[in-house]
Amino acid sequence: MNDSRLGGTALILGAVGTMVTMAAHPTGHDLASAEHFERVAFLAKAVHALAIASVPITFLGVLALARRLDGPDRSAIAGLVVFGFAAVSVVAAAVVSGFVTPELMRRHLDVDAAEKLQLHHVLDLAHELNQAFARVYVVASSVAIGLWSVAILRGRGLAKGLGGYGLVLGAAATVGILSGHLRLDVHGFGAVVLGQAVWWITAGVLLRRAG
Repeated sequence: MNDSRLGGTALILGAVGTMVTMAAHPTGHDLASAEHFERVAFLAKAVHALAIASVPITFLGVLALARRLDGPDRSAIAGLVVFGFAAVSVVAAAVVSGFVTPELMRRHLDVDAAEKLQLHHVLDLAHELNQAFARVYVVASSVAIGLWSVAILRGRGLAKGLGGYGLVLGAAATVGILSGHLRLDVHGFGAVVLGQAVWWITAGVLLRRAG
């Protein structure tokens, strides 16, 4: 199996992993339930571990994609560099959401009122950190997809429809974040993941065919 086929397979697997993560992702309200806390906390850790594992798999895929699309203007390589920043950011967001927040919530359920107030402030900080890393991911990954889409539209071996979709998707997500209209709760981030998964999976299928 050559590099393009392996890269295409990695893109598909990474996209599936992120979609499963968002489909099973518990909400903050779920974690606040003392009765179901242990089950929900385990689920949160499991789905975020899957999300983290999906990141290097996706990166292997975009490495093959960038090599396939590389040209004199180096836009495909620039996309790879930008996606590197996105990958670091989304791993940080997943660590905070999947491993830090559940442990803080565990303590929040077992302490007195004074400590609950202190932990509430720490939970607010964890939430803001998660949101900040998630926003960086959405913008950086959108820019990366936009750069690869430009390379595709310049005729470098993949269907131009994918390039057009990538430009619209990247622009919409970036404008949504910068304008403040796109909220990255479970539903908002899930919509971004779904939109990007369509792009990743299509690119993966086309890479496999090209291979």
